[in-house]
Amino acid sequence: MTDQNMHSKCCQPKKLALCLLFLISALALLCSLAFLQISSQPLGGDQYSSVSDHKVKAVLEDGKLLDEISDEVQSSLVSSPGIQIDGFTDKKGTSAGSEPNMKQCNLENAVLKVFMYNLPPEFHFGMLDWKPERSVWPTNLTEIPRYPGGLNLQHSPEYWLTVDLLSSNMPGRNSPCSAWRVENSKEADVFFVPFFSSLSYNRHSKVESRRHKSRNERLQEKLVHFLMGQEAWRRSGGKNHVIVMHHPNSMVIAREQLRSAMFIVADFGRYSPLIGNVEKDVVAPYRHVIPSFAKDSSSFESRSILLFFQGAIFRKDGGFIRQELYALLKDEKEVHFTSGNTQRDGIRKATEGMRSSKFCLNIAGDTPSSNRLFDAIASHCVPVIISDEIELPYEDVIDYTEFCIFVQSADAVKKGFLIRLLNSVKKEEWTRMWQKLKEVSHHFEYQYPSQPDDAVHMIWKAVARKLPSIRLSLHKGKRYSRSWLAKQSDSFFSLQNFVRG
Repeated sequence: MTDQNMHSKCCQPKKLALCLLFLISALALLCSLAFLQISSQPLGGDQYSSVSDHKVKAVLEDGKLLDEISDEVQSSLVSSPGIQIDGFTDKKGTSAGSEPNMKQCNLENAVLKVFMYNLPPEFHFGMLDWKPERSVWPTNLTEIPRYPGGLNLQHSPEYWLTVDLLSSNMPGRNSPCSAWRVENSKEADVFFVPFFSSLSYNRHSKVESRRHKSRNERLQEKLVHFLMGQEAWRRSGGKNHVIVMHHPNSMVIAREQLRSAMFIVADFGRYSPLIGNVEKDVVAPYRHVIPSFAKDSSSFESRSILLFFQGAIFRKDGGFIRQELYALLKDEKEVHFTSGNTQRDGIRKATEGMRSSKFCLNIAGDTPSSNRLFDAIASHCVPVIISDEIELPYEDVIDYTEFCIFVQSADAVKKGFLIRLLNSVKKEEWTRMWQKLKEVSHHFEYQYPSQPDDAVHMIWKAVARKLPSIRLSLHKGKRYSRSWLAKQSDSFFSLQNFVRG
């Protein structure tokens, strides 16, 4: 009798453990079913798509969630402003809606349907000292602050793309029907993240007193926290999200965590291939610093300088070649190779020099790309590109060999090689390349409203060309979802039978 009681007491813990295991498995199966039900919803149904259906959640502000602030501010984070144009005119002085050759854009004929997150102003226009009143966005184009000048401008695609989206669905705006801002995220092809990451790096990288992190670092951490909490990000793994990080040092803290997204970059010089690559991401042009050469009547004879370079000579990383070329070319006739910067009259001298030169050197600097290439294109000075690792904007649709000369670094540093090569280009060939430069230069112009095939339009089209590969990846990722569910069910019933046995 005593042995039987002891055996009964010993069995009770075993039965209790099996019951607990059964309950845990049942809960896991229920969670799996709920997750698959959510995943089966149309892509893009994130928590910002409807005020009535979802509670607003935003990034952390000094440790406090923005959903704890007033209802009025919450509404402004979710709702889209009704932006209007008040007498906005283009560069020709005509009404923005007066161009007869551009059809009115709408949801049906847009190349790309874009949902833009309503991030707080600290991520975008707040960096330009713009203060919101009742909306997270300016309610009129005339209220949009200017982007800072100087070298800040060269990494400003973040600004132009954001402004283009803001104005895309305004009445009366005639622009290329590329990106159209949708209010319902379920209609979106891609999700745009409006973070001025280059400006954040340039202005807010210094660690403030009494803080261990810079404002730039804190903004990146907030952005990661926000995106990881979005249903749209979780469903796609971030693959259909677009993030601009044009400055080579922008978003360094967050790149690894956000690497599945599509990045808009200047080059891949400071990216590992697993984080940034030409298959996944889009290369965007720098905004040129030198003014466009609108009325270029120059000729082969009038451009008396054979080869022009003005800029920083002593660089690190891949830029060491500049020093070697300087030593080779500084004393050559018809070659202008000097150190220069954007201070004082540096831009004026560079403008005059490029417009007076047949060829302009674009040499790798700290990274493979340089704003100097786009200054040369704007000046219709045939670029001579010496940068073995360079990736160029929209090269899948533009043949740069029609208006650029590419030279491998190993050849460029051979004594006399470069000069002999350029002297072999005769008037007829140079004139053809110069004419092509005038034809393609508008592809590298940033402006708003955007114009057909300008830089803004070309970037959106480049994003659209990535959609088939994104969809392919997302569709293939769902292949075995049913098998996974069946596997979980098998595990559940096996455990149930084991407990009963």
